Amino acid sequence: MNKIITIAIDGFSSTGKSTVAKHLAKELGYVYVDTGAMYRAVTLFAMQKGYISKDYFKKDQLVLDLKNIDLHFIFNQDIGFAEIHLNGVNVEKEIRTLEVSNFVSNIAAVSEIRKKLVEQQQIMGKNKGLVMDGRDIGTVVFPDAELKIFMTASPDERAHRRYNEMINKGDKVSYETVLKNVNDRDRIDTTRKDSPLVKASDAVELDNSDLTVEETFENVNKLALERIVNN
Repeated sequence: MNKIITIAIDGFSSTGKSTVAKHLAKELGYVYVDTGAMYRAVTLFAMQKGYISKDYFKKDQLVLDLKNIDLHFIFNQDIGFAEIHLNGVNVEKEIRTLEVSNFVSNIAAVSEIRKKLVEQQQIMGKNKGLVMDGRDIGTVVFPDAELKIFMTASPDERAHRRYNEMINKGDKVSYETVLKNVNDRDRIDTTRKDSPLVKASDAVELDNSDLTVEETFENVNKLALERIVNN
């Protein structure tokens, strides 16, 4: 009998982690959790409350207000996956803006926020049968995950993907602005003191700079099926 496992997908921004993880969870009949959406929702909350802007970050005030943040994933049957709700409001669209992207790495670097969200993530995955993507899933959230994948791609390729995605949604952005955001997030994510973005020692690295979304999924799905059968 095939074993139910935990699949952790970590990696840099705009490597297609969420797209692949959603597809994989649907293929396997597993639960999908987008941890990036959780950090983005907290970022949106901080922006709405005036705790963060390009000129300041009122970290201590945000930490004191964490008790007033309620995050839930609610399955949307029309699109086939769960969407993030912040204090009862669907914010899936609002959290995907470049403005949120510009602040999310600073929010994710706050230890108190990471502690709160990691606890929630570990509860979500206590029964396994889960695909979770983020920055520290294989290293911190589920260090014992049966399959860990670390996704990467060149900054230029990732910026092009993000730029095209935003233009197709009608956002008015420049490629240079998107590339700066990619590089800034890489720097903050890999150098923060608490749970920096690093490849777990037992993770399979997948560079998809030259791969399509379909080819990336095929690679990940093959790895998952091998681990499910052999564990």
